[in-house]
This record gives sequence, C-alpha cells and structure tokens, in this order.
Amino acid sequence: MKSPEIIRMPKKTGYYSAKKRRFTGIPSLAISDGGRIWAVGDAGITPDEDKNNYVVVSSSADGGHTWKELLIIDPDGPGPVRAFDPQAWIESQGKLWIFWVQTIGHEGTTAGVWSITTNNPNIESPKWSSPRRLTNGIMMGKPTVLSSGEWILPASTWKLTDNSAKVVASEDKGLTWYERGAVNVPEEDRDFDEHMIVKKNGSLWMLLRTKYGIGESVSYDRGRSWSSVAPSKIKHSNARFFIRRLHSGNLLLVKHGPLDVKTGRSHLMAFLSRDDGRSWSRGLLPDQRQGVSYPDGHQVKDGTIYLIYDYHRVKDQNIILISFTEDDIIAPDYDRRIIKVFRNRKIVSKGGPD
Repeated sequence: MKSPEIIRMPKKTGYYSAKKRRFTGIPSLAISDGGRIWAVGDAGITPDEDKNNYVVVSSSADGGHTWKELLIIDPDGPGPVRAFDPQAWIESQGKLWIFWVQTIGHEGTTAGVWSITTNNPNIESPKWSSPRRLTNGIMMGKPTVLSSGEWILPASTWKLTDNSAKVVASEDKGLTWYERGAVNVPEEDRDFDEHMIVKKNGSLWMLLRTKYGIGESVSYDRGRSWSSVAPSKIKHSNARFFIRRLHSGNLLLVKHGPLDVKTGRSHLMAFLSRDDGRSWSRGLLPDQRQGVSYPDGHQVKDGTIYLIYDYHRVKDQNIILISFTEDDIIAPDYDRRIIKVFRNRKIVSKGGPD
C-alpha cells in the first residue's frame, strides 16, 4: 500500500546498475505522437521474480537505436515488496501512463495496480504525477477505450480466488476506477489469467492465459457480465500472448507457434485477422529462438507496428524491439519478411555483466 520511490535518472553504478542485474524481462512499450519510444520492464539483483524486483523506465528518441534509463520504480529496495509486471499506454489525448504492480511474493489477492502519468511524453525528462494506487490485482494488458468513452483495464487476483479475471472501469478518464465485472476461470484451469480485452461486433472479447493455453469469454453489457470461460480455437502454451485492434480495424495476435500448434516459449509469431478472429493469416515469424516471451506492442500513425519482448530473462537478459507492418504479415514472400524483421531487431536493455 505504500507509495514507492521514483528514482529519476538512475546512476550507471550502484544498486540499480545494469551490471548488477541478474533478471531482466516482462516488457511493455508505448510511443508518443512525436515518436519517442517508452519501454518498461522488470529487473532485479537476483535471478528470479522475487522481492528484489523493481521497474525500469527507458526511452529512445531515435527509433530504438539508442536508449536511456530514466526512472526506477521501487517500493522498498531489497524487499519484501516487489514492483513488477509494468505496462505502458498512450491515451487518445497523448498522456502517457506507466502502470505497475506491487505485492509481496506472488500473492495476487493483496496486490495492487499503481500508475504515474505525464502530459508531455515527447521529451526526455517530463514532469510526472505522484504514484497512485488504482485498484486491487495485477495488470498485464493495456486499457481498452469503449465507444461510450469509458476505459476498462484487466486486473487479476490470480489463481487463489474465484472471479479472478476482473474488469476495472473508469468513466472519468482515469481519475477514479471501480470493479465492473469479473470472469471466473475454473480452478483446475486457473493460473495467472493475464487477460486482454478487445472490442468485437458490439461486444467485448476476452482472451485469458490458462493452464491449457488460451481461454475466451464474451460480454454484451460493456464488461458487467461474462460468458463462462471456454477453450479458444487458438492453441498456445501456458504463457503470455498479445492481442490488439489495429488502426485498420484488423486484429493483431502475437503468440508462440502456429495457430494450431502448442509450442513452448519459442517461435514468436504475428497473425492478422480481418474478420474479428474467425480466421487468421499465415503469420510472420520474427523470432524462433527458445527463450523468447511476453510480447507487447504499439502501432503508430503511419501503420508501423512495434513489438517488444524478452529473451532469456536470466541468462542473456535481453529486451528486444522489432518493427513491421500489416503487409509484412500477409506478404507472399515469407523469407523476405523474416530477413526484414531480423534486420530490424534492436536491443532495448541488456542486464548483467558486460
């Protein structure tokens, strides 16, 4: 419940030095209208998701070629409270939101979603709001803006509680939040939820992480009530995926492996749907290595899609940024698309010894 310390322009040496990190991963990104990229992720001095976790906020003004760490968010240094699972989001008026979670251990029932915001994300050192606790739970998906103007965000109390996949709403552009509805994942299937919500034909479509892969639920009353969770047709491992509506109206899905194949945390692929998820394109394979995980994305006004993900959170500690377009996903020249994406790969963060 305690407001964390926000450390501005952290020094390259000391407790938060990248050279002292033994864990780096779980990234998210958002891009300002002026093109500045903001990336967030977890880090820590021990090789695990534990009490030493803190959140790193980095920024790039040159399309991701060079990066500067600007903020560290840490509740209490070496513990027992950890800061983790950050998300970055730009609202329609251009305000940047940085969300993160605070709890002790892996206890989702006492966790809380926090945020800071800035009205000027186009500059390197903007003025930030004070940290604010928004709701109970753990957030691992960007907010969705409804046609009514309401904002809804996913927050989960994880595997220990019924109705764990919650929908939290704001009717005043983020000033206040309240729990609007929740989805109950059957106990035998329940794990970390990490649910995401997209608008679909006058309804809301929720996809959730489950022990068997990806479950789905639908709401027809703006998130107040939801259908029973059922396995989706999308095969997946028990890992995070990413889905988002693009400017074109198409859906972007990023997951591990082909649509009908359940792989481990490898073969990160991007798919496009022009019919609200009833069918999907062949898919783009930007990274087939073992150890890639937790994709998150943002599309800028010119249509370019930026995707961020981690690679070997303990060994290599890489956070990687790539960019591609809808045409790259559906183009017939598959090999050309793979080569293009691999050449676009940039290292956002690399923890540990040089």
